[in-house]
Amino acid sequence: MRFGAAVLRSYESRFAIEEVTLNGGPADGEILVEIAGCGMCRTDLAVRHSAGRSPLPAVLGHEGAGTVVETGGPATGLNAGDHVVLSFDSCGHCRNCLGAAPAHCDSFAALNLFGGREENAARFTDAAGGALAPRWFGQSSFAQYAMVPARNAVRVDPALPVELLGPLGCGFLTGAGAVFHSFAAGPGDTLAVFGAGAVGLAAVMAATAAGAMTVAVDRHPERLALAERFGAIPLHAASPGLPDRIRHLTDGGAQYALDTTGSAPLINDALQALRPAGHLGLVARLHTTLPLQPGALDRGRKISHICEGDAVPGLLIPRLTGLWQAGRFPFDQLIRTYPLADINEAERDCDAGRVVKPVLIPEGRG
Repeated sequence: MRFGAAVLRSYESRFAIEEVTLNGGPADGEILVEIAGCGMCRTDLAVRHSAGRSPLPAVLGHEGAGTVVETGGPATGLNAGDHVVLSFDSCGHCRNCLGAAPAHCDSFAALNLFGGREENAARFTDAAGGALAPRWFGQSSFAQYAMVPARNAVRVDPALPVELLGPLGCGFLTGAGAVFHSFAAGPGDTLAVFGAGAVGLAAVMAATAAGAMTVAVDRHPERLALAERFGAIPLHAASPGLPDRIRHLTDGGAQYALDTTGSAPLINDALQALRPAGHLGLVARLHTTLPLQPGALDRGRKISHICEGDAVPGLLIPRLTGLWQAGRFPFDQLIRTYPLADINEAERDCDAGRVVKPVLIPEGRG
């Protein structure tokens, strides 16, 4: 089948809307999805800085949502017409997948970032017949259609606005999952969130829903205003004595801190803001060494990397949509929609901080 998609041909080029071809129908365990909307994530844009590790040309996009068009047999557990949110790929049979930790799948990088499943290599081509890289995060959903493993898809209530739900498969999943799963925060706990972008603000909303007290740190006043709207105490990242201020606000230090910035100075501030036995979670990829201040990990403090919120998407995504329906996780307030044809404008706005979460709507939708 042929359809429109946003193709990235080189690390320096802009996205181009092209006609692409998907050869063949769904194999066993696969589903064909008509994309209603796809979030733009920082990971999509980070491909430009991946030093050639992510193969191009490619169709990116990994926060897709839409309607199942066709299934590859009954074993998918899904039917044509089902509304689904798409999340990351995983093998399903390694020790971590079997232990309900698919974000730490042994094959996570290979499946999601560096080439996908080998059997998909020749299925996706451009108008001239040239091969496009296999599925990005099992999706390649900056497109009108996506062929995905059914294990990537989570069925959702058809009454929900499916075109807005894609970011629940990655960015919002990561922030909320960090709170609900990595930290298991609850009433009376304290959390400091460094970076009030899509992941950080999702963490703020989740912490408020969990009954935890939150401090949000950022450099952008408009982001801090959003964090305050969602229940956090806002602090500018350049505030003098930032760790001391957080310790004062949290009665001796935050139990949990989440860094979404990848900034070594802010990570050290986060460690200094923790109470004894506190836990700092990092979600941003570090591009420099991380020198720690003396005593940073004394008295039981710890650091861990959090991938995809340590979540099982099939469990967390329904929880988040339920919270949204109850008015307790208003993620839609972070979204601005763009036609897929305006993907380069969406990227510019995202890079400039003019939008928290762009969602791209393919032609003929919305």
